[in-house]
Amino acid sequence: MTVLAGAPVLQTTMVEARVREHIRQRDIDPAIDTDMVQGFIEQFVADLFAGGEVTNPQEIIREVHDQICGFGPLQKFFDDPEVEEIWINEPSRVFIAKGGKSQLTNTILAESQVAELVERMLRTSGRRLDLSQPFVDAVLRDGSRLHVVIPDVTQKHWSINIRRFVIRPQSVHDLVAVGTVTREAAHFLEAAVVSGLNIVVAGGTQSGKTTLLNALLGCVGAHERIISCEEVFEIRIAHPDWIAMQTRDASLEGTGEIPLRRLVREALRMRPTRLVVGEVRQGESLDLLIAMNSGMPSLSTLHANSAREAITKLCTLPLLAGQNIPGEFVVPTVAGAVDLVVHTATERSGARRITEISSLTGRVENNVVEMGVLYKDEGNGLARQSGYPPHAERFAHHGFHLTQLLDPSNLSNPTSTLREVS
Repeated sequence: MTVLAGAPVLQTTMVEARVREHIRQRDIDPAIDTDMVQGFIEQFVADLFAGGEVTNPQEIIREVHDQICGFGPLQKFFDDPEVEEIWINEPSRVFIAKGGKSQLTNTILAESQVAELVERMLRTSGRRLDLSQPFVDAVLRDGSRLHVVIPDVTQKHWSINIRRFVIRPQSVHDLVAVGTVTREAAHFLEAAVVSGLNIVVAGGTQSGKTTLLNALLGCVGAHERIISCEEVFEIRIAHPDWIAMQTRDASLEGTGEIPLRRLVREALRMRPTRLVVGEVRQGESLDLLIAMNSGMPSLSTLHANSAREAITKLCTLPLLAGQNIPGEFVVPTVAGAVDLVVHTATERSGARRITEISSLTGRVENNVVEMGVLYKDEGNGLARQSGYPPHAERFAHHGFHLTQLLDPSNLSNPTSTLREVS
């Protein structure tokens, strides 16, 4: 069969139809057997256009592969390592973010394409989207987070957000090179994690909270057992002893829901040495505080505009756990449970920076939790302040010289050790 040049759309459609029929007959999952499907596509392009002029065979192969194995017109954004987020306001308005800045693309979809893409994205997630459940959070195969809202919650069109994780640090030191944190502060944060301090990572949306949390968890020793609880899987760490759990929505019958509070309580029965709560929003904050207060080293993230606001919010959220939770219990519990608050923010340039690292002294004055600032960015980068972290004995127990650790002059020699030689 010969297909002449000048009809690239027709050529692509013909190849796609043949490949789809082929994989249906052989019961192949294109999301899993991508290499096999790629071979089919290449073979059909060679067979269908043998002896004729093909407009652009490699372009046809790529487009068919994206349609069958990927996410169609959006796949090019998934393949771009600089794209941090993709969102669709309506089929003709597809946006992406690069370097923290958004831009409108020239991609135009059909209404049916939008629904088909979402269905494909949700296929392996086990989550559903319908009129009774018009919101959905899910994780894609590459770890990206998907959020979808449909009418009549939205006015007319489906609203889709896909948040990708471009930076995947193995430890907090990997964030030094990209300017998120200074070398001195990175050494301190590593020591704080190793020493088992309770740390809250706070910041606004898209300020790099989850990336920083992943980096901090990369400092946890291989001998420890990490249990993480999230609404959707976002934490990605290379740890030998790690169990990740996510919440579950109710079924069509209204049963089977597993909220974040339940996960936190179950996690404590799984012999953790580190508890991680992906993000506290409601009553699960009480369970987290109780775990922290019982000696369980814990880390979490929280939406807040500053370290102080994060602590204020933590003193309020546990009240959502029930009417019998008094404020006079929560405030001293927060003061005694949380050790450090690390605040991140996005600059105008789009860069993400740690802007403040503050500590809690454990004291409360006039129902206000006392805090000290260890590091702060006042416009010239993250600089050491006068604050001092709690639990100096924990640092000492793990071999850290806390005074030297907080003195930048002791880090002038990269080979100098901050830990005692046993």
